[in-house]
Amino acid sequence: MYFSTTRGERPARRLPLHKSVLCLVCVVLLVVNGVFLLRNLDDLRDANLLQAQTAQVSDELQYLNLLVTDAESSLRGYFLSNDPVYLSPLRGAPQQIDAQLRALGVLLADNPSQTRNLAQLRALVQRKLALLNQSLDVFRQGGLDAIVANAALPDERAEMDEIRLQVVIMAREQNELLKSRTAGFYQQYRHAALFGVSINVAAIIILLLFYKLVQRAFGARLDAEHALQQTNDGLEHIVAERTAQLSVLSRHLIRVSEEEKSRLARELHDEMGANLTAIGIDLATVIDRLRENEPDLADKLGRARRTLVDTVQLKRRIIENLRPSLLDNMGLSAALQSYCADYAHVTSLDCDALIDPDVDAAAPTQAIALFRITQEALNNIAKYAKARNVIVNLTREPTGWGLEITDDGIGIPDGMLTGTKSHGLLGMRERALLLGGTLEVERGVNDVGTCVRALIPAVAPGGNEVAGTVYTPPALTQSAGPDYQDSLPHRAANPG
Repeated sequence: MYFSTTRGERPARRLPLHKSVLCLVCVVLLVVNGVFLLRNLDDLRDANLLQAQTAQVSDELQYLNLLVTDAESSLRGYFLSNDPVYLSPLRGAPQQIDAQLRALGVLLADNPSQTRNLAQLRALVQRKLALLNQSLDVFRQGGLDAIVANAALPDERAEMDEIRLQVVIMAREQNELLKSRTAGFYQQYRHAALFGVSINVAAIIILLLFYKLVQRAFGARLDAEHALQQTNDGLEHIVAERTAQLSVLSRHLIRVSEEEKSRLARELHDEMGANLTAIGIDLATVIDRLRENEPDLADKLGRARRTLVDTVQLKRRIIENLRPSLLDNMGLSAALQSYCADYAHVTSLDCDALIDPDVDAAAPTQAIALFRITQEALNNIAKYAKARNVIVNLTREPTGWGLEITDDGIGIPDGMLTGTKSHGLLGMRERALLLGGTLEVERGVNDVGTCVRALIPAVAPGGNEVAGTVYTPPALTQSAGPDYQDSLPHRAANPG
């Protein structure tokens, strides 16, 4: 195949001239061969029709002869028995014979010679019927003796012989016509067959030439495809390498991010927490001393102390957002149970947590990923779903951990299922993919609500240490319950 291109236009395919000529010649030869085949088919049909016509003419002539013979035999039976029942064939013969003659006239209408023979046969049959009726009148007048005397005459016997002879002549002439036309047809068919074979041979030669040209073009195309495939394989290998590098980099960034969050949480708790605690103690001491002499200053310092308490709560929320302490202290099961309970209390939603106790065996990498996915999914439900019931189901699967979060809200729009602008969905999916797992977001049962399904393998690609980190939590002096609520949606903040 050749390609002709002009600037600014798409490549146009154009068959070479010699290939076009070969195709055209082959088509013409096949069309001519088809025309001759159709003509031969018509001739064969005419030959079959003539053969069927000949057989029908022979049958009609034989039946006509049989009708005349029956009429004559019935008359003789009447002569011998004098019973009128024997005259039934004779009485019905004129109508039947006339029908047979008309049928023969239709069959032989295109043959003048046979038409003349048929006219002569008609005259002979009518004469024979007249003689039979005349013999019947003679019998009725003179009896059997008159019939015997009349039978001695040679005319009656000659009439029947002439009818048989005419039938034989017509049948023989019809057979000779069939034989001559059949011979002519076979001769014509032989020439057409030789011509068709010649055309087929020429067409085969042209097809072989065309096959050689196509084979050569196909070989060139295979070479080009092979070169393209090698290029694609090289590109796919490069893409696979880059993808693997990006996956390693992403896991490294997640690990670094979690480590940085852990470090920040420790520093906020150890350094800022200690400083805020010291400031609170000093403020309490000053307030006690000024309450009697300077009540106004004591009230201002009280407000400052309450602001400090709010700051401590803010610090705790920041620490919990950076790294959930309950996850590291009590395990994944307790962390999710507590988070779902606080989530239900703050959002006024019915949140059921169905947590398999075996999930505490999850490595830190899988545990933090499952917790973050649950956290992000519940935050999205609180913000957008307008749901009343939420179910969090975490089970131990043969290959890892299965997480399913369903709600009965308005459901996620179709565009959000595959869109790239939802950072929350992208973040959840990325966490699952980097651990070798999957995450699917789809409509809930009966198209009600949303269902988030995640499957996290027990061992991440490259080992759990690639994306994980072991966090040593700071020693907290207060219960994690109030602080843990601060990692819930924004409306979970302290209303006071």
